Amino acid sequence: MKFKVDENLPVEIAEILRAADHDVLMVFDQGLQGGSDSRIASVCKQEERVIVTLDLDFADIRAYPPEQFSGIIVLRVARQDKNHVIAVFKQIISALEIEPLVHHLWVVEENQIRIRGEN
Repeated sequence: MKFKVDENLPVEIAEILRAADHDVLMVFDQGLQGGSDSRIASVCKQEERVIVTLDLDFADIRAYPPEQFSGIIVLRVARQDKNHVIAVFKQIISALEIEPLVHHLWVVEENQIRIRGEN
């Protein structure tokens, strides 16, 4: 799969995805840091990449309908310190192989993944 990791996440998230044999770019790899959500969303659509972010705006299905994207993963965690975010993200790696992601929104919390999108 192809992913784009938002600037609000540690680089280790990209490394975890690469270690699982995914194609990964970080927002800053393309000079998109500081760009609007709509700009980043547009680039992800164009490149057919799954956006991975802490930005809860991407969980708004009216603004970002999952069926228009290759996938959206929003980490909704109680603490946003680096080690906690990485630990929570590591828990979902195996789910990437078995749960639908294309045209879906995943809201990832410490103890669950809520999946919304096409059936």
